[in-house]
Amino acid sequence: MTSQLYADVILPLALQATYTYSVPFEMEKMIQPGVRVVVSFGQRRLYSALVYRVHTEKPQVQQVKDILQVIDTTPIVLPSQYKLWEWLAEYYMCSLGEVMKAALPSGLKMESDTYISSGEFDEIDLSDEEMTLIHLLGQKRKLTIQQLTQKSGLKHPMSVIKSMLERKLLFITEDIESDYRAKTENYIALAPEYSDEKKLCELIDSLKRAPAQQRLILAIASQATTPNDLSTARVLRKTLLEKVDVSASVLKSLIDKGYIVQDEVETSRIDNANSDPATCNPLALEDFQINALNEIQNQFSSHDVVLLHGVTSSGKTELYIHLINQALQNGKQVLYLLPEIALTTQIINRLHKVFGNRVGVYHSKFSDSQRVEVYLKMLSEEPFDVILGVRSSIFLPFSNLGLVIVDEEHENTFKQYNPAPRYHARDTAIVLAKQVGAKVLLGTATPAVETYFNAKSGKFGLVKMLERFSGLELPRTIVVDTRDARKRKRMKSHFSDTLLSAIENALSQKEQVILFQNRRGYAPFIECADCGWVPHCEHCDVTLTYHKYTNQLTCHYCGFGMEQMGSCLACGSTNLQPKGFGTEKVEDELSVFFPDAVIERIDLDSTRSRSSYERIISGFEQGKIDILVGTQMVSKGLDFDRVSLVGILNADNMLNFPDFRAFERSFQLITQVSGRAGRKGKQGLVIIQTAQPDHPVIKSVTGNNFFTFWEWQLAERNRFHYPPFYRLVRITLKHKDKHHLEDTAENLAKTLRHSLGENVLGPEPPIISRVQGLYILEILVKIKREQPLQRIKEFIRYSITMLKQKRETSTVVIAIDVDPY
Repeated sequence: MTSQLYADVILPLALQATYTYSVPFEMEKMIQPGVRVVVSFGQRRLYSALVYRVHTEKPQVQQVKDILQVIDTTPIVLPSQYKLWEWLAEYYMCSLGEVMKAALPSGLKMESDTYISSGEFDEIDLSDEEMTLIHLLGQKRKLTIQQLTQKSGLKHPMSVIKSMLERKLLFITEDIESDYRAKTENYIALAPEYSDEKKLCELIDSLKRAPAQQRLILAIASQATTPNDLSTARVLRKTLLEKVDVSASVLKSLIDKGYIVQDEVETSRIDNANSDPATCNPLALEDFQINALNEIQNQFSSHDVVLLHGVTSSGKTELYIHLINQALQNGKQVLYLLPEIALTTQIINRLHKVFGNRVGVYHSKFSDSQRVEVYLKMLSEEPFDVILGVRSSIFLPFSNLGLVIVDEEHENTFKQYNPAPRYHARDTAIVLAKQVGAKVLLGTATPAVETYFNAKSGKFGLVKMLERFSGLELPRTIVVDTRDARKRKRMKSHFSDTLLSAIENALSQKEQVILFQNRRGYAPFIECADCGWVPHCEHCDVTLTYHKYTNQLTCHYCGFGMEQMGSCLACGSTNLQPKGFGTEKVEDELSVFFPDAVIERIDLDSTRSRSSYERIISGFEQGKIDILVGTQMVSKGLDFDRVSLVGILNADNMLNFPDFRAFERSFQLITQVSGRAGRKGKQGLVIIQTAQPDHPVIKSVTGNNFFTFWEWQLAERNRFHYPPFYRLVRITLKHKDKHHLEDTAENLAKTLRHSLGENVLGPEPPIISRVQGLYILEILVKIKREQPLQRIKEFIRYSITMLKQKRETSTVVIAIDVDPY
């Protein structure tokens, strides 16, 4: 007698444990780690869970539920992925279920919906409202409660549904369905008997009195790939109707007569490149790039991770392409990580020119069905050799990964803040590469302080490229003191005379301009000039940002919005004035100063869709846009030949941010956006507007002195116990009752401080102390590098678990973020 099989499964929920289910005999041959199964969890809910482990150890519980269904014939999660998931859950203090939710596209995660269906009934006993519901269910057989209430149009549908459920006129069922549907297209072909040329001629002759049908038959026959084999004649339905210009009824008539057949064929949503990689090769490198490439290869012989510190416009991307080419020649896959979706538009074109359809793209602007198709292709026998994507790309199922490139490794967009796992893609990529035996190249002009520390200390290899490609000079930088300019009446709105004159000069020479303002919207807030009242969000402790284009006041934290009011809600005055400025206001005012210039804005508001990103970037690249106004998006390694001027409108926004990384991020942002300036044969110009011209960050940027800046920041970090000398764990507590939150946070901090001492800071409110109706407090734990990190994290988790088990504190939401900044 064979032993009963059991499967430990991962549910897509924030549960620390895996759950054990029994495997029915008929499913035993189908069960293996990595396949999805349908299980019942809780009272009635159904979920698609992942099989984590198969064994014969009987659980110590009274009743073990059966697995209800096996979804996959082969695993959709590989052992190497599980290994990475385990590290993520352990290091970032979250559950495997939370990692699963982040790692799989939504189309591969399924949970049940509650459906309503109708039973037997006598129409005489039904009211008009009940008949309405029965009629709707008659059309669809079953609907979710939400669908039924929306479609019914009734004022109080839930009371009617409740009454009908009690009388057993309606029934509730739980069904699980996948959101993913394979894309199909209809193709038209000749019926098999008309693949014979003689019979086809007879058919065409018989249709002399039906010229439209005759044209359709001829059009289909013309699609044969070989002249003597009409069985290969096949054409897309919509293409055929457009080409022949006939109605769908003509087509239907031919199908009904059996002359032609229509087949539904599954097709891919993945865009295929048109370039032929056989005819395209990487561009030739300059001498300093060849030296850097050789040095990278030498460093890889002794280091798994190498930092490429190359100044802006030094040609790092071309180096990446050569390294990718070498990896592919060695039969390896490559993961190319980018910090922003905006960058993929430019770089995918460059990669496609060289590697053609061997490149796959994966990011959140794709539909979920597209992401599912890329994921499944990576599991196929012919996966992509190169994946270009943002942070979520590290979760794809690589079978033979040999090289990971992390471009702009310093970018904070590689960090996932919410929800868990709150991972950093750069650090996770390094762990992934180590687990599978791949190499990692970190590339940037402005390395993160910790990354450069690791390189200088010998943990990472270090290669420098301090020349610009094609002899480009580093841009000349002018700092404008805005305080002095205002005193001298040399500011027009938010633009100095120096900047306006430089823009005019660039436009007159048919050159392009980038203006950087790290705040979107028209104005950060509206203020009553008479009483000082400022509209705030109802749910968050933050002012509402004014968006002139939509005439809306919007909260950028919870999405709450209202129309711009005509008068002050405090005193009734109509003297409401926008304060500060965002990208929308910059765009608006520039159109007054330069009415003939084509101006575009690139920020979160203007690039909601994938197509809008591509339209703006492509338009600017082709010279159709004169001035590009943007937030951080314009600072990411974009490459434009015609940009001669970059203006930074308010550097103080970044410098004055209360965060230990504020100076580092300011230096990186200003340096990166400055690097967009410069044309072949002409030095670019950067104008920085600031009220603090003598600030050390501004001095370091203007002097192109990263090394002095790094040493200064390293000394500050060591002095105040910050990374890379200490690790940080941030604990965030949220609750709708402020006093209850304060008591709970104080108790937790006291418990932690008792064992961890003075390196437990807080609780303190963050800059925005209430979001979506919940008050927020934070506790920061600093951990020395030499201290046992895992033991301390276990103590933190235990302390939180004990707190959550108490009834009076169980309602407080607690989140843990390892390496939070």
